[in-house]
Amino acid sequence: MPSAVTVPGATVALSTASVYPENSAAAFAMAARLGYDAVEVMVWTDPVTQEAGALRALSDLHELPIVSVHAPTLLLTQRVWGPDPWTKVDNSIELAQEVGASTVVLHPPFRWQKEYARDFVEGVAMREHESGVALAVENMFPWRARQREFEAYLPHWDPVSQAYDHVTLDLSHTATAGSDAMEMARVLGPRLTHIHLADGLGSLKDEHLVPGRGLQPCAELLEMLAGQGYAGSVVVEVGTRKLLPEQREIDLAEALAFARLHLATASVPGTS
Repeated sequence: MPSAVTVPGATVALSTASVYPENSAAAFAMAARLGYDAVEVMVWTDPVTQEAGALRALSDLHELPIVSVHAPTLLLTQRVWGPDPWTKVDNSIELAQEVGASTVVLHPPFRWQKEYARDFVEGVAMREHESGVALAVENMFPWRARQREFEAYLPHWDPVSQAYDHVTLDLSHTATAGSDAMEMARVLGPRLTHIHLADGLGSLKDEHLVPGRGLQPCAELLEMLAGQGYAGSVVVEVGTRKLLPEQREIDLAEALAFARLHLATASVPGTS
């Protein structure tokens, strides 16, 4: 089981999405076996991800807390919890409260969700205030096809300039968008409360590579945050869909070791 001294308060969690097409039970088992600190639950068609009692049972069985719930705001989860986007968010907040998670991750509205988008910033702030759960809005990217760019999200795919109190920074999405992850982190400051650790080569596809296998400053970002005493979660969210189970476990162990190493760097004498 991998172990290292990390900066106090930093939590390395495994997203259940990282074991897809295996289910959430397999994700908890994998996280415990490899030595992750916690789990992020991606709510999708797996019924266990929608059921607080089942998730608490998995959490207790493997002695792993659930630090965050990812709301079903992806294209692939549009039918989960019905068509109304605020219902999805409210159900995610309720689920987070029931399983003891402090954060709900959500994507900004799609451009065609005009009514939802109109009140999104205010709605997020109101729900945070009422629930005490952090709603960490994730950075996305413009959609591109045939050398054309389509702005698919409102009010924008980049949350930095929006009035969100909590933001999730996804390093696969910065690769796809061509964003400067380090600059985004610096500008966000304390609003950066959640990390989706992955990598990318800058293609048009959202790649979610194992950190260190792409071109994103994954190591530099973790080391900078560690030096600042970052107390949020670092969630490994990588794609393993095409891998055999043995290789999936190897990749997730590598991602954990990468996170441990670079979160510990700032506390090791003689390192920057």
